[in-house]
Amino acid sequence: MDTKKTILYVDDEEINLMLFTSILKDRYNIITGTSASEGLEKLNQFPEIQVVFSDMKMPGMNGIEFITQAKKEYCDKIYFLMTGYNVTKEIASAMKQKVFMKYFCKPFDIPEIKSSISEVLD
Repeated sequence: MDTKKTILYVDDEEINLMLFTSILKDRYNIITGTSASEGLEKLNQFPEIQVVFSDMKMPGMNGIEFITQAKKEYCDKIYFLMTGYNVTKEIASAMKQKVFMKYFCKPFDIPEIKSSISEVLD
């Protein structure tokens, strides 16, 4: 039986999905989606997902909109935001409203991401 915890990472850039997966796949089951709508589908498809990472800047729906939408139905998950940009008013405001637990800047700070996942899962 697979006892690894499951993480969803949603990002419209394939390279980021590959990087994230290759770094964390030894310890976690990684499910990826390339858009907010695909992310919502994956949450529906895989109830075992416990942690969700989302890129901020995606076509259609940004990361905050995606997380806000996802939390309506999947409020039991833990959400993190990834951004390649400076923290905007929108991100700061969403953080204050506890839309997501924490945000990470790209390029990934691997030890920081790993320790944040461990904090919430272990």
